[in-house]
Amino acid sequence: MPSLSALPNPKETSVSIITPPVVTRGVLEEAKKLGIPAVWMQPGTFDDSVLQLALAEGAFQSVVYGDGGRGSEGWCVLVDGEKAMKDAGKL
Repeated sequence: MPSLSALPNPKETSVSIITPPVVTRGVLEEAKKLGIPAVWMQPGTFDDSVLQLALAEGAFQSVVYGDGGRGSEGWCVLVDGEKAMKDAGKL
């Protein structure tokens, strides 16, 4: 996918972010404009300013990031995704 704007149904899409913080900021800004409801920021993709943007009121319905999961660096969609989906009742 060349960009988030190429998504056929952005308001029905969640995005897993795997970019460095300087790039993540732009990804979040585009995702918010498109109405993407949820983002999953992988370990190493965010810093304090990126978190502030992601967690701002009304930005997203759901933001996954930070400590936890089975890995030592925080939640990872590849490591923790299936369990998270089961816990949310989606699987």
